[in-house]
Amino acid sequence: MSVRRLATALRGAPAPLAAVDMDAARANAASLVAAASGLPIRVASKSIRSTALIRKFLEIPGFRGALAFTPAEAVHLADAGVDDLLIAYPSVDRGALATAARHRSVIRPLIDSADHVRLLADIAQETNAPIPVCLDIDAGWRPLGGPVHLGPKRSPVRTPEQAATLTDLVCATPGLRLAAVMAYDGQIAGVGDIVPGNPWYQLAVRGMQASSLRDLGQRLPRILDAVSARLRAAGAPPLELVNSGGTGSLARIGGLGFATELAAGSGFFAPALFDNYRSLQLDPAAAFALPVVRKPSPELATVLGGGYIASGPAGASRVPLPSWPTGLSFEASEGAGEVQTPLRGARELRIGDAVWFRHAKAGELCEHFTELQLVEDGQHAGAVSTYRGEGMMFL
Repeated sequence: MSVRRLATALRGAPAPLAAVDMDAARANAASLVAAASGLPIRVASKSIRSTALIRKFLEIPGFRGALAFTPAEAVHLADAGVDDLLIAYPSVDRGALATAARHRSVIRPLIDSADHVRLLADIAQETNAPIPVCLDIDAGWRPLGGPVHLGPKRSPVRTPEQAATLTDLVCATPGLRLAAVMAYDGQIAGVGDIVPGNPWYQLAVRGMQASSLRDLGQRLPRILDAVSARLRAAGAPPLELVNSGGTGSLARIGGLGFATELAAGSGFFAPALFDNYRSLQLDPAAAFALPVVRKPSPELATVLGGGYIASGPAGASRVPLPSWPTGLSFEASEGAGEVQTPLRGARELRIGDAVWFRHAKAGELCEHFTELQLVEDGQHAGAVSTYRGEGMMFL
């Protein structure tokens, strides 16, 4: 288990600290590449949040370009030498978008509405720089075509007609070029299909994902055909790329045939939320250690800090997972706390010992630490800065 390897390699290091087992991360990267079946994988930077690690991962064969989350972050990565960027979320940050437009690296902002097109048209005129844009398509699933929507509430563009209309607008707008299409299937990529203790819900999740895949396999090719036809009619260049998928859906989305590239980020670190996927065989590669600072009773140990709660629906799946030593659990009345976290099952722990946790998600861990300690071949191999350590707080 990588967490135990991290604890062994960093025994005695001052905590709090966060660490990455690079051997496990590279093995995870190899698993992601194998699942992608030959399609290149764009590194999702929000799940890494360390410029140095993003660059290391981009050196691995099978990975190409970064999927950024804000234009300011995209510029930061471009300044560090990443020359192929796709911004996964729309932005109204005019200053950062203008800087991105002027940058020598390829930075593609996301659009899903006429408002986005008008904003970027103004920026293209102000900067006298052409802007390659990416059209976001809603990849969520609507059972029987009804009002219920399962998946991230992202783009309003869902049909070939809607995509064609926005393509026409981009083609008619000076300074803009439709260069890419993105369709993120969060209801597949971000939802585990193993649900311990709840077989009926597990069956429902698997059924939902199978139906959603069938929908995407039929709907996305029609949308892409409509977009390509409008580009040809306008005499515009064809699409450079079609991005889809995520760590939890690489093989399934890649197998549908419409994507030219996939995206993944969480798979490098394999956080706790990714333990429950049939399609993934990953080794936990990132963890954080907190020092025991109190012993309220023989059975309890209190560590400093610990309330690193992941985003998403509030609940038990979003709290950190005590991982080493084994057998620890949260005190029900306190949970993972802002400044202290009592743990049960701690009879063997003493003041000054370290307790290791896995975060529920991947990159959010880096918002709490300025650097990540690296372990290679079972030995401490130095540290790299997180975005926070670089003085950057993008979200």
